[in-house]
Amino acid sequence: MRLPIVRKPIRVNPDSRRVIARFFFNGNERAKQVLQRVMVISEDTAFGIVSPLLQEYSKRHRNITRVLNRHCSKLKPLFEELGIDFDTLTVYRKLLIGSYFTHEYSIESAAFFNPSIVDDPDQTELEDGQRRVIMSFRAVGEGHISSITFRRALFDKNNNITVLPAGNYIDEAEIVRNAVYNKRLFFEKAVTTQINIDVLKELESKLDHHFEYSTLRRIILDSQKLQENDINKLEYDKVLWLADSYYEIVFSLDTDISDRVIFPISEYERKGIEDARFVKFTDDDGSTVYYATYTAYDGSLIMPKLLQTTDFYNFRIMPLYGAGAQNKNLALFPRKINGKYAMISRIDGCNNYIMYSDKINIWEEPELLQEPRFTWEFIQIGNCGSPIETEHGWIMITHGVGPMRRYVLGASLLKLDDPSVEIGRLKEPLIIPNSDEREGYVPNVIYSCGSIVNNNKLIIPYGLSDYSTSFVEVDMDDLINRLKEDGI
Repeated sequence: MRLPIVRKPIRVNPDSRRVIARFFFNGNERAKQVLQRVMVISEDTAFGIVSPLLQEYSKRHRNITRVLNRHCSKLKPLFEELGIDFDTLTVYRKLLIGSYFTHEYSIESAAFFNPSIVDDPDQTELEDGQRRVIMSFRAVGEGHISSITFRRALFDKNNNITVLPAGNYIDEAEIVRNAVYNKRLFFEKAVTTQINIDVLKELESKLDHHFEYSTLRRIILDSQKLQENDINKLEYDKVLWLADSYYEIVFSLDTDISDRVIFPISEYERKGIEDARFVKFTDDDGSTVYYATYTAYDGSLIMPKLLQTTDFYNFRIMPLYGAGAQNKNLALFPRKINGKYAMISRIDGCNNYIMYSDKINIWEEPELLQEPRFTWEFIQIGNCGSPIETEHGWIMITHGVGPMRRYVLGASLLKLDDPSVEIGRLKEPLIIPNSDEREGYVPNVIYSCGSIVNNNKLIIPYGLSDYSTSFVEVDMDDLINRLKEDGI
C-alpha cells in the first residue's frame, strides 16, 4: 500500500508572453545585404522607422536600446568588410540596424517543468514557520531549446505555498570570459567531445600548463589560417566551443529573480540547458554556496556542467570531468562526507552510482549504488535531486521508469556516514501521475530535480508530463518509518 501524500492545489504553467530579445543572424552574405540596404536610406527615414519600434518594444523589454546597440556592435567585422566606418553611424541608424538583427524568443512557449528548490539567501522579515525559497525550472521554447528560469515562493506555517508573480521583463546575463584553463583537464575533456586528435595534439603542444581564453583563441586563429579545408577549420572551432563552456554570467542588480534567465551560451549547449539540480552546500567552515549540476546538449553530445553562485546574480559555469561525469542525472550532496565531496550519478543511463572527490569538478571511480528492482523502475532508476540529510540517514527521491515509459517517483534511505549503503527503498511508488497529470508535452511523466523539508513535511515540486509544475507534501515521520519497514 502506498504512502499517503497531499497534492497542493497550485500549478505553475508556461507563459508564452515571457520573451527575450535575442541576436538574429542568417549568415554573413545575407547580413551584408541587409546592412547595405539600411545604409542607403536617409536619416529621417531611419528615425521614422526606429522611433515607433522603440516605443512599442520598450514596453516589452527593460532596456531595448541597450539590446539593439549590442546586437549592432556584433556586426563590426562586417562593417569593416564593407568599408563602412562604424563609429560614424548615427545613434538611430545603429538602433535600426540592431533591430534587423534581433528577434523575440518566448522561453516558456512550450513547457515549464522539472523544478528544483533551495532556501532563498534572504530569510528576513518572516513569521515563525514561514520560509522563503527560490525555485529553478526547465523552460522550453521554440525548437525544444531549454533554459533555466527562476521563481520565488513562500511557505507559511501550514506549508501553504505561494509562488510569487513573475516580473514583466526577462533579462539575459552579461557574459564574462576570464577563465584560466588547466591544460591537462581541458584536453582530457576535449577528447570526449570527439574533436580531431591531431588538432588537439597540435594545440596542446603550443599552450602552457595554464592558459587564458585570449591565448587559445589567438593560437586557433593562427592555425586556421594555414588550413585550406573548411572541415579542418571546423575542428579548430570545436576547441573554441569547448573553451566557451567556461564562463561567468552577471545579472543586473535591478532584476527580480523571476527576470533572470540562463539561456544556452556556448556551442556545446546550443540545443538546451536541461534539468538543473540546485543544492545549498555547506562547507566545513560553515560557509554556504549554491551549486547546480545540469546537462548541456548540442544536439548530439551531452556535457555535464556545474554552476556556482552565492547570490543568484553572479554565476560561474564550468564542465565536469572524469569517468563519473558522464551522461545525465548528477546530483551533489549538500555537504562533504568524510572529508570529500559526494555525488549521485547515472553514468550508464540505467542505474544509480555514487562517487567521492577531493575536487568538486573532477569525478572518477563511480560505484554502483542502486539497480532497478521493482517493476515500476525496470527500465531505469535515477535521482530526483540532491539527497536530504536527516538523523536517520539521507533521503533520496528517485524516479523510476516502467511499462509504457511511465515515470513515477520513489524514495530511498542511505546510511548517514556512508551513503554507499542503502538502508531502505520504497516498494511502491511515492507518486504516480494521476488522470490530471498524465497529459502534456510528454505524457505519463512526473519528474523532480529537488525537494525541501519544511515544518517536518517533505515538499516535492514536480513536473507534470513535461509541461507544467505542481507540488506534493509528504509527512517526514511516515516516510522514514516506511523506508525502514520496507528495507532493502
